[in-house]
Amino acid sequence: QVHLVESGGGLVQAGGSLRLSCAASGRTLSRLTMGWFRQAPGKEREFVAGISWWSGGSTVYADSVKGRFTISRDIAKNTVHLQMSSLKPEDTAVYYCAARQGAGALPQSIYYNYWGQGTQVTVSS
Repeated sequence: QVHLVESGGGLVQAGGSLRLSCAASGRTLSRLTMGWFRQAPGKEREFVAGISWWSGGSTVYADSVKGRFTISRDIAKNTVHLQMSSLKPEDTAVYYCAARQGAGALPQSIYYNYWGQGTQVTVSS
C-alpha cells in the first residue's frame, strides 16, 4: 500500500509561484511513477505533470502548464515536487498527487492506483 500526502497549497496572486510537495510512504519512488492532477470546481480532473521511475525520471507535462510548471523528485526523501511559476487564475484547483507502478507517466487518471487527499491552490487576479 502506498500512502501519499500533499502539502504546499495556498493563495497566491497571478504571476506568483508555489511549490507543492507529495510525500510518499510504503514504496520507494525509484519504483513508482508519480503524477500531479488537478480539479477545478465543476470540471473534470485533469493531468498536469508526471515523472516516470523508468529512464532516469522522464517527465511529461500538459500543454497548459509547459514552461511554467516543473515536476521533480527527491528519491532520498521519497518526495515529489511540483514547482509552479507564472501562475494564472485558471490554475486554481485542488491539486492531487497520484502514483502508479507502471513505467509511463500516463495522463489518464484511471491508470493511477494511489491518490493523496489533495491540496487547494487559489490564484487571484
